[in-house]
Amino acid sequence: MSITALLPFIVLIGAMFLMTRSAKNKQRQAQQMRDQMQPGTGIRTIGGMYATVKEVGDDTILLEVAPGVHAIYAKNSVGAVLDDAEYNRIVHGIEPEGDDTPVVPDDASSLVSDDAPAADGEGDKRIDLGKADADGDAAEAKDAEAAEDVKKDGGTDAK
Repeated sequence: MSITALLPFIVLIGAMFLMTRSAKNKQRQAQQMRDQMQPGTGIRTIGGMYATVKEVGDDTILLEVAPGVHAIYAKNSVGAVLDDAEYNRIVHGIEPEGDDTPVVPDDASSLVSDDAPAADGEGDKRIDLGKADADGDAAEAKDAEAAEDVKKDGGTDAK
């Protein structure tokens, strides 16, 4: 048998080895994360529920899901162990002290300076967005009435 015939099998076996190795690493990291749980630690379950650890057993944990409400879960149901700041931010809405996040305004008013001259140099020009004038309004009203009369006589709106 030649080496070219065995090459696909060698590549397949190598890929399987790498996939199982990374899966084992993920399992080991998840187990370490679950082992660092202590009473009082905030967690997120794989179902997305946030709770506080009350007791840790061999295969189970007692969680406080709401004040005074306790539930027993399997250790494998823990999706993430959260640090105190992140848990308080998510569950209680408490932002950490010394938050250096810049404040972003809701509109673009902070991007325009009031002291800056207009680009055309003439200052602010106001644009009237209202109707043109009374004569134009009267003409438009007459056109609308004529259109209504045509419709009553059997005319259509089709153009």
